Amino acid sequence: MGLLVPRDFLETRIVSKLVLLVLIGVLVYVVYRSANRIGQRDVPAQPKSAEDMVRCVHCGVNLPRSEAVLSKGAFFCGDEHRRLHQS
Repeated sequence: MGLLVPRDFLETRIVSKLVLLVLIGVLVYVVYRSANRIGQRDVPAQPKSAEDMVRCVHCGVNLPRSEAVLSKGAFFCGDEHRRLHQS
């Protein structure tokens, strides 16, 4: 004669083992993700490339060459200063 174990008891054990496996899987996933994020933070940011600075002929302010207005070989901080200087 074998031991008689209630069917509900066996189902409860199976469900509890499945829940435990799912929780372990979620824990492993969370630890893996946080380890990846920490590794990404350690990478230094790429330095920005330096841009040439130019001086406005009219007011003398320094600004990046890409933002300056070029007219007749001279740099200006804006179109208004270019017009004022030429008049």
